[in-house]
Amino acid sequence: MQASLLPSRFVDSDHPRVVEFAERSRGASRDPRDQAVSLYYAVRDQIRYNPYAFSADPETLKASHALAAGECYCVPKALLLAACARHCDIPARIGLADVRNHLSTPRLLELLRSEVFAMHGYTELFIEGRWVKATPAFNQALCQMFRVAPLEFDGREDSVFHPFNAEGERYMEHLVDHGRFDDLPLELFFAHLRRSYPHLFEEGSAFLRGDLHVEAQVMKKFDN
Repeated sequence: MQASLLPSRFVDSDHPRVVEFAERSRGASRDPRDQAVSLYYAVRDQIRYNPYAFSADPETLKASHALAAGECYCVPKALLLAACARHCDIPARIGLADVRNHLSTPRLLELLRSEVFAMHGYTELFIEGRWVKATPAFNQALCQMFRVAPLEFDGREDSVFHPFNAEGERYMEHLVDHGRFDDLPLELFFAHLRRSYPHLFEEGSAFLRGDLHVEAQVMKKFDN
């Protein structure tokens, strides 16, 4: 349990930027569950989800980088929630899984060449004697564009992914869980991504150019 409380390379809970954000976002309650819930919503909605922010540079995976950039994808956001929790003396770690039918656009799926989103990141928090899963990736504004209810978190029940959209159609499917880790397993992470999307690691890949929020707004406009 000690490793789930200490700062690490990517869960850099001692970084001044993380400390300031955690203190501002933990709320007035001294109850760890209340604080975990407050931190979840702060990370979920104050950091924009944008998968085009992906980079092969490991430095961009750090929790502190998510705050500096103001937007990132699921893994840095999960690491940020873990870092904030650790600062507040709540044991936390990251989980990684492959999922199908993520919040996406036709352009994003075309660039990925797959409907499988590999190494989707979530956070596990040790609250009231047990591990609870939380996924702070998808901010409320983005979910509204996709007509999907944002994931809520009460600190008691797992909050992992959106199984259905507003029409009751299956929206996401859990495929493979790679496990939970006290820090991001960098070699495993990038090795699996390279196997899943080899073209994204080619020089000059266009994947890094885009904004999911803008694409979602265009989709919503045409749907209306």
